[in-house]
Amino acid sequence: MDAKPIWVEMKKRLIAIVLYSLFWLVFFFTARLFFIATHYNEAFQCGIGTLFATFIHGIKLDISAIGYIFAVPVLLIIPGIYFNGKWYQVFIKWYTYFFVIIASIIVVTDTVLYKYWGFRMDLTPLLYLKTPKEAMASVTLFQIVATFLTVILMSALFIFIYRKLIERFFTGFQKIRLWIPAVIFFLMLWAALLIPIRGGVGIAPINTGSVYFSDNMFANHTSINVVWNLIASLVNQKPVNNPYNYQDLVSAKVLVDSLINHSFSRVKVLNNSRPNILIIVLESFGSSMIGPLGGDSLTTPSFNRYIEEGILFSNFYSSGFRTDKAMPAILNGYPAQPAVSIMKEPKKTQTLPGIVKLFNELGYSTSFWYGGEIDFANFNSFVINSGFNQIITEDNFSHEKQNYSNWGIHDHIFFDALKDSMSRVNEPFLNVVLTLSSHEPFKVPMAPVFEGNDELTKFRNSVYYTDKALGSFLDWAKETGWWKNTLVILVADHYRRHSAETMAYTEDIFRIPMLWIGGAVSVHGSKIEKFGSQVDIPLTLLHQLDLDDNYPFGKDMLSEKANSFAFYTFNEGFGFITDSSKYIYDHKLGRPVLEEGKNPELAGKYGKAYLQVLYDDFLKR
Repeated sequence: MDAKPIWVEMKKRLIAIVLYSLFWLVFFFTARLFFIATHYNEAFQCGIGTLFATFIHGIKLDISAIGYIFAVPVLLIIPGIYFNGKWYQVFIKWYTYFFVIIASIIVVTDTVLYKYWGFRMDLTPLLYLKTPKEAMASVTLFQIVATFLTVILMSALFIFIYRKLIERFFTGFQKIRLWIPAVIFFLMLWAALLIPIRGGVGIAPINTGSVYFSDNMFANHTSINVVWNLIASLVNQKPVNNPYNYQDLVSAKVLVDSLINHSFSRVKVLNNSRPNILIIVLESFGSSMIGPLGGDSLTTPSFNRYIEEGILFSNFYSSGFRTDKAMPAILNGYPAQPAVSIMKEPKKTQTLPGIVKLFNELGYSTSFWYGGEIDFANFNSFVINSGFNQIITEDNFSHEKQNYSNWGIHDHIFFDALKDSMSRVNEPFLNVVLTLSSHEPFKVPMAPVFEGNDELTKFRNSVYYTDKALGSFLDWAKETGWWKNTLVILVADHYRRHSAETMAYTEDIFRIPMLWIGGAVSVHGSKIEKFGSQVDIPLTLLHQLDLDDNYPFGKDMLSEKANSFAFYTFNEGFGFITDSSKYIYDHKLGRPVLEEGKNPELAGKYGKAYLQVLYDDFLKR
């Protein structure tokens, strides 16, 4: 038999593969253009040259993503060498339709989430889909409709392009009689896909940091292929090795031990050692919303008023950027980790030290109050593992429509229910309360106080509403019999981005208020300027009660000799802030994005050691 038909058939298949590659390359180029267009304010600041460079640098991840997509089609082209029929043409058509739709959903959803989170879509949003009602609570109807229509349009466009320009090259494949050489060739081609998937033949495989090239973080994020990023985060969601090995572990632990020394003297600010404790965690309250902290003087009048009655921690930080990052820090003294959340892993959270179980042993009644869906973000397993005697959620409220916001019970109704319960509370008690109305989309049952329809104004109105409900509750509580023996801790879970130009690592997103008030507080109008974070709450509290426990990452903020520092994490790195320096490090970029102060290099050294020891502990739990 003439060999010509063999190579003719192989040529047909190779041409189809090349054109199919170009099809997906065009898709990913269009996706990048779409991301730039939908974030035009940030894109405008980059300049044309930098934006063009995002395509040059980003093509590495585009090709890697195409390699993943090709794995099944190239493998199945091999039996098509021997078996006739249109089955392969049908397969590749529906395979393409499926991936076009999935990729379009990822691309469009990512551009919506980036506005709020400041990083490209990875596994994080998928962790919230177990509770779709709560996951959608932050999204407006317009965004839902616009997202849905955009996904349809993008999918329809590329399905049309495939049918008109690509599909015909997958028709007319004939059986190859001398099939063994063809099978060997395509097996080698299939195996060779590992090269683009890994990003080359080097020792280290490609990663998102491979496409970072600029001091402008938006440009680096634009270079990322979001489909690849999501797949990579799914594949690598449970690392077996510590990705933050900046030095040998023994040296890192020595640095952390020197940073956190628990042998200091304890300064007392409470008038008794067994007070009632009420911790109120305020959704998205930031220091820039608090007048006495140098922020907005009009949005939180109730909080501002109570500052004169207690102890204000003026340089205080959230541990992470989400509520599920905050709660383990507040209750367990456990810092947030970049990219992952310990709250999502019940087996790990049950191993954490925690103040709730300790107070149970002391005879306290303990309760957790949240007006939303308790299954959201694995809250249910977390609060159960924490050991609360009683858990109050939206299920405990009447289901009248006017009671509910997107996230759950409106805060004023929630605080009214808390009043009713605490009018007959058993002492001593530890109650933990989490508000929700100041979460986007900021729909609150109150006439606007601040005029405007922009997002920041709507947020301010929602914070004002929660602050008003909080003030009403505290004013009532002061008249109760239990107030005189109670410590109230007001602390935010985190703050939020208000501008597309604000980077996800920005210090202001993590700077939050903490205020101690109540009849058990013996010091009034005081300000603690030592730097600290949510992980310091348990040990600071327990030392006031002459108690102790194993909190290896926290310190006593009321101890005069305790080191002044705050550590926080964002999705791609960490910030380490002291009273003399600031160091913010992007792990994927492989270098700091901010160094300020007298000795930022030393701050970076401590921050890297802290993160390394933390993640080593996280992996072992």
